[in-house]
This record gives sequence, C-alpha cells and structure tokens, in this order.
Amino acid sequence: MVKIDHIELPDFPLLLAPMEDVSDPPFRALCKEQGADVVYTEFISSEGLIRDAAKSVQKLDIYEKERPVGIQIFGAELEPMLQTVDIVERSNPDIIDINFGCPVKKVVCKGAGAGILKDIDLMVKLTAEMVKRTKLPITVKTRLGWDQDSIKIVEVAERLQDVGCKAISIHGRTRAQMYKGSADWKPIAQVKNNPRMHIPVFGNGDVDTPEKAMEMRDVYGLDGAMIGRASIGNPWFFKQVKHFFKTGQHLSPISLEERVDAARRHLQMAIDWKGEKLGVFETRRHYTNYFKGIPHFKDYRTRMVTSDEAADVFATFDEVLEKFSDYQVAE
Repeated sequence: MVKIDHIELPDFPLLLAPMEDVSDPPFRALCKEQGADVVYTEFISSEGLIRDAAKSVQKLDIYEKERPVGIQIFGAELEPMLQTVDIVERSNPDIIDINFGCPVKKVVCKGAGAGILKDIDLMVKLTAEMVKRTKLPITVKTRLGWDQDSIKIVEVAERLQDVGCKAISIHGRTRAQMYKGSADWKPIAQVKNNPRMHIPVFGNGDVDTPEKAMEMRDVYGLDGAMIGRASIGNPWFFKQVKHFFKTGQHLSPISLEERVDAARRHLQMAIDWKGEKLGVFETRRHYTNYFKGIPHFKDYRTRMVTSDEAADVFATFDEVLEKFSDYQVAE
C-alpha cells in the first residue's frame, strides 16, 4: 500500500497527470472509470484565482466520483499562493499539488512552474508556508532541474519532504529539454533510494506502454507512475497497465463500440460542463487516439476535428459505427 498522508492507495498507483486543456472533469471521469487511482486537475494560476478569472475558477470543479482528486496550482509569489490555498480549500479536494515543473515560457518567465527551479530556496519556502496554511496534504510535481548542469533533485526532494510535502512526482527531464529526448528515470530512482526519503516518489515522463510502467516499478523501484500524454484519447491506458501487471499479458484491443461510446460520452460531458462551443473544441485533441489504427479513417477524423456543431460530430460517430461495423481492432 502507498499512502499520501492519510490517503491510502494500492501498490504502485497510477496517477493521471495534470494537463492543460486535457485533465478536465469529463476526461478525469473517464480515466477514473478505467483504473486511474488519483486524478489531478489542469494547473490553475494563483493570480487567475485571486482575480476571480472565470476560466481559473471553473477549473476548481470537482466531483465525488473522482476522489481522490488533487487540485494543482502554480505561482511564484508567497501571498497570492497562500490566498489560493484558502480558495482551493473551499472546493474540498483531497490533495493540493504545487506545479514546480511546467516548462512553458509564459509560466516560466514569471518565475513559476519550472522557472522556480532557478531558486530552490524559494521553492522550499513556498512549500513550507503552504503546508502551514492548510490541513490538506500538499504534494509537488517538478522536473529534474533547470538544465543538465543544475540537477540537484535528490537534495531538493529531501528539503521539500522536510518542510511537510507529502509526496513528490518527478518528470524525468530538465526544463531545458522541454519534452524532447527521452526521460531519464535514474535520478528519480536516486531520490527514491535516498535512505532519508519516506514520502512516495512517483515517476513521470514517457510511460506510454504497460512494459514501461512495469520497468518504472520493478527496475527503478518507484512508488507509482504519473501518466500524461499516453492517456490522451486513451483513458483505457490505466486498465491496460493494471491488466499487464496482473497477468503479464496485454489486454484485448478496445473494441470500436467502446471507442465510439467513450468519445460520445466524453463530448457530451464536455458540453454539459463548459457549453457546446468549448466542449466541441476542447475534445478534438482526443479523437486521433480514440480512433487510432483504423484504416481509411482520415476523412472521418477531419470532420470530427473541424465540425463546430455537436450534432455533426455525434452524427459522424454514428457513421463510423455503421461504416466500420465489420472492422476488427488489431493488436
């Protein structure tokens, strides 16, 4: 069993990573149904929450069926971050996660996200003060360091633990790498193997097959895996990993009916949550993976990602079921 503070999780839990315009309530619900053990919201700007910006406030929406759920926030200034903790508490999440890893320029240039990796003392101070501000467990998501020459993740993780951080998720790249090259899990294993560490250490980055999840568990000895891009349009990834762990075999391919049903439910939940225009727009990125591997599918996919009317997208789903009814999903 793995514990984040008082929250009990199974051995080697699978966590849905916070992803901008991806980890919204509809997608989190689908991932939860398919075996995600903890889900995280999209990251939320502390400044946006304090200004009561509509988009930031909407990201606080969480539902009972998602639990345990973490709300992730980012910022680089102490007072706004503390005010944000107070606001987030009112949504009653199970966890508050601090984003110290986002590499995007508009976040980094404000000293937030991975930008704070240039000032480890501030990173530790912010964490310490936020821990004092709330009874909810505070966790951290970060990267190995700012660049290859400044990797001090073993020391950083220990310091965060010492000020009260209850778990740490580490992406196996530096900020300088962005998402290029391969994630390096060895430094994450060094954090886990530090005899002073006693909080869960979760790995993140390039876990895109059940075999890689098993490698992270059995070779690198980490406490769990945080899954990001591999889950986009593929909420079944969590179920696939767990099946592989249990049986050593790959789960049977997801049927066309299941894919269409998930896409249809995803779109409907998105419309119910954020309205037709945004619901249609923000669900588009998932369709490539929902229907990956189906031959001669380009025209249907194009219609799905260019239609502005929900009715047109739903009609395309129906057409796909009819057109490809005899299609056997390949391994």
